[in-house]
Amino acid sequence: MISTLAASIILAHSTASAVPTAGAANDAGRIRQDQWHLRFLNVAKAHLVTRGPGIVVAVPDTGVDAHPDLAGNLLRGTDVMSDAGGDGRRDANSHGTAMAGLIAAHGATDNLGALGIAPEAKILPIISSAADNRGEADDLAAAVEYATSHHADVISISSSGATSARLVQAIKAALAADVVVVAGVGNRPEAISVGYPASEEDVIAVAGVDRAGRHASISVTGPEADVAAPAVDIYSTSYGGKYAKGTGTSSATAIVAGAAALIRSKYPDLPAQEVAHRLTATAIDKGPPGRDDEYGYGVIDLVAALTADVPPLGFESPSVTAPTSTAAHDNSDDNSTARGLATLGVLLAAGGGYLVWRRRRRAEDPPPRISR
Repeated sequence: MISTLAASIILAHSTASAVPTAGAANDAGRIRQDQWHLRFLNVAKAHLVTRGPGIVVAVPDTGVDAHPDLAGNLLRGTDVMSDAGGDGRRDANSHGTAMAGLIAAHGATDNLGALGIAPEAKILPIISSAADNRGEADDLAAAVEYATSHHADVISISSSGATSARLVQAIKAALAADVVVVAGVGNRPEAISVGYPASEEDVIAVAGVDRAGRHASISVTGPEADVAAPAVDIYSTSYGGKYAKGTGTSSATAIVAGAAALIRSKYPDLPAQEVAHRLTATAIDKGPPGRDDEYGYGVIDLVAALTADVPPLGFESPSVTAPTSTAAHDNSDDNSTARGLATLGVLLAAGGGYLVWRRRRRAEDPPPRISR
């Protein structure tokens, strides 16, 4: 039963790694090299299609510090936790700055500094969590309300946990306003099941994978999972112009939010549900064929999500063009990428039923969360 009282939530990042790191990661000349997820997701090729201009991504978190790699991309936001107000552009923890960097850092010249998935998108920073990574559900609700009223295109929620009536209402209002809402499924051992708002229908629930493209042990599993993205040893921006390394579904969430920003930039008239549809329909199937509780519909494929011929919801047909594997996902030892794409081609040739089937859970699973 959903509590009507404000409840504690926790950011979906492992606390041991959500702090600035010393050494090479603090060297702007090395940080791009350390961002392995950029190569894994073939971000360079995706950026030939779009870099996310015209899109605003709200980041309700610990705030976002004015990092050089975010210069020009950081809007004035708010602080919903302070009666004194504020514009959201401060961060005593590093978590919010890291999430913003994964979404929209542009780095420096000559391939220096951190690079985000959508480096021409704008970040709307909202302080809704304290420096200890914890906040109240009603604070997150206020942040979501602010993001919706300020016309954010995407809301990236790297937190998971309990909820409140106000938070449920805020999330539903954001979805009704055609905002893409992305949230992490949560981390073990703090969580044992998918938390809120990832468990809300139509929110894109994000699980995590490791460098090999396998399910990250820290990532919670459950029938609510929609897609997966890199979540282990993820380097990004931090406060004070530094860089940080994080492990957790927070990072995966921000990466998927960046992917949603790219899709909204390439297809500005696409409704939020169709953005989610593109992410799930083009995801690279992992684990058992079809949707599963570890990967959801699969690991996101940025280039396919931006370029594949994906029919609108309810209009799947045999003419669908199968996405080509563009990311370095086939470093997994189970060769599931090649297997999944081969299966996709065969089933499409047999009548186009695969895309319909893969977006539905198996018969014994609960009904799909993302409306089809």
